Amino acid sequence: MNTRTFSDSWDQYELIDAGGGKKLERWGNVITIRPEVQAYFKSELPFSEWNKMANWEFLPSTGQSGKWKCLKKGSPAEWKIGYKRMQFQLQITQFKHLGLFPEQRTNWDYIDENLKSEDKFLNLFAYTGAASCIARNRGAETFHVDSVKQLISWAKTNMELSRLLNIKWVHEDALKFAERENKRAHHYQGIVMDPPAWGIGAKGEKWKLEDKIDQLLAVARDLMSENAFLIVNTYSPTFTFEMLTELVDLYFEGMQAELSELWMKTTTGKELYFGNLLRVKK
Repeated sequence: MNTRTFSDSWDQYELIDAGGGKKLERWGNVITIRPEVQAYFKSELPFSEWNKMANWEFLPSTGQSGKWKCLKKGSPAEWKIGYKRMQFQLQITQFKHLGLFPEQRTNWDYIDENLKSEDKFLNLFAYTGAASCIARNRGAETFHVDSVKQLISWAKTNMELSRLLNIKWVHEDALKFAERENKRAHHYQGIVMDPPAWGIGAKGEKWKLEDKIDQLLAVARDLMSENAFLIVNTYSPTFTFEMLTELVDLYFEGMQAELSELWMKTTTGKELYFGNLLRVKK
């Protein structure tokens, strides 16, 4: 039976309700409604109540894009949210994402608890840099790798808002950078990666998670120093828990590996799935 890891809300973020293909979330003082394919069950609260509470609702159009509908006049399109001593910028975009994946809170805590000031930390597919900021706040030498320039700029803003310095920015395909680091015999005490189901590299290269996960896991294993940890999240409808289990047995034999499903609970009592979570300690 698959084990479950639940990621908790915190004072600045709350997963309020989910159902009917949507989720209702509070980000500081702003409440949003976003599509969620895993919310295939009935919501606890009626959507009429959601609409009274929410500031914004994302309306998908084609593919991953869409537009935001303002449900309360004067609602901010850009604001900040706090996590411990960090501050992160949120904003509405042409996509449903706002700049933070709150289900990663369990991994932020893990990084904060297991990383030391003298360590080196590698964040692959680093997005807007929440994990990078948490690692840098611990004093670790932090490398932030993403193939999208705009996301690196956003991450720099989050570093500055969190009153941090000297995160090392790498605008490159995550796998290519990791492979070069391996050739240079560089090692890290902490590695985290949250690869998308599909991605586009810095030079427009297209790839799917199923095609690259073997290489990603193999090179991550080789980049781990003694007593290092690795965190991997996968969220893809075509890449199953069983497939990941087979790869763990193949690449991390003899290491402490914990494989589970990542979930969050709404304040109304619903449970929402957010993919698979792998943690390895060498």
